[in-house]
Amino acid sequence: MNAAILKRKTKSTYSSVVFIAFIILFSTTAQAQGDLLMYPKRIVFEGTKKSQTLNLANSGKDTVRYLISVIQIRMKKDGSFENISQPDSGQLFADKYFRFFPRSVVLAPNEAQSVKIQLVNNSERQNGEYRSHIYFRAEPIKKPLGEAEIKKDSTSISVNLTAVFGISIPIIIRVGESHTGVTISEASFQLQNDSIPNLKASFNRTGNMSVYGDISVDHVSLQGKVTRIGIAKGMAIYTPNLVRDFDLILDKNAGVDYHKGKLHIVYTTQPDAKSVKIAELELRL
Repeated sequence: MNAAILKRKTKSTYSSVVFIAFIILFSTTAQAQGDLLMYPKRIVFEGTKKSQTLNLANSGKDTVRYLISVIQIRMKKDGSFENISQPDSGQLFADKYFRFFPRSVVLAPNEAQSVKIQLVNNSERQNGEYRSHIYFRAEPIKKPLGEAEIKKDSTSISVNLTAVFGISIPIIIRVGESHTGVTISEASFQLQNDSIPNLKASFNRTGNMSVYGDISVDHVSLQGKVTRIGIAKGMAIYTPNLVRDFDLILDKNAGVDYHKGKLHIVYTTQPDAKSVKIAELELRL
């Protein structure tokens, strides 16, 4: 067999194996936009950690080039984001303190690749939390030169629309001890249109670092029966924000009486190793 063909087959087989392993290991925890799967969903440097790997996989049917850049983002009180060029008061950008490679990747269908992220300028950082976001922008692969074009009716007008997908994840660098806490306040419950159970609350952050975790909501009946009625995964409060508004539609088919009992709201770190409680609150109905 031709050596070049064997090499291509070996690479293709290896990529397929990596892709399958990626799907099996990270299907429930990977972030996705369009056909790009990504794990982990955030990169956090703390302690002695100096480099990390971000895993990418193309679950689509087309070959796609992803251009990788750095952007700065502000989190609003409602959890939405907007791009900024200057930091808010109390916000520290991280872009001067890390580098990544490669700067672009081309992923064929079912192909996986990794991006290396490495800290730099370590001696220049003061205590605190630094955050920037790396942004992956999908760029369609142009048709090769010499490929025949399909002739179109010259009397008609056509417009080609190409969807451009992008996804960003935070790069967080923490220096020094964390003195961060969270409390839950202003919790309220209502039945929208007399049938849709809705929970609202404010999550209040104090200290010098951001927080990130999962929210679970249980209904506790007057007899003490506990029923899980809501889950929200990956809720963040980034610095310098002090308050994050929270709104969750609860399970209306859980078979609970929303006119009696209480709601138990718990905010915990994600169970990568061991889940730790960040905050909790009970709301009587």
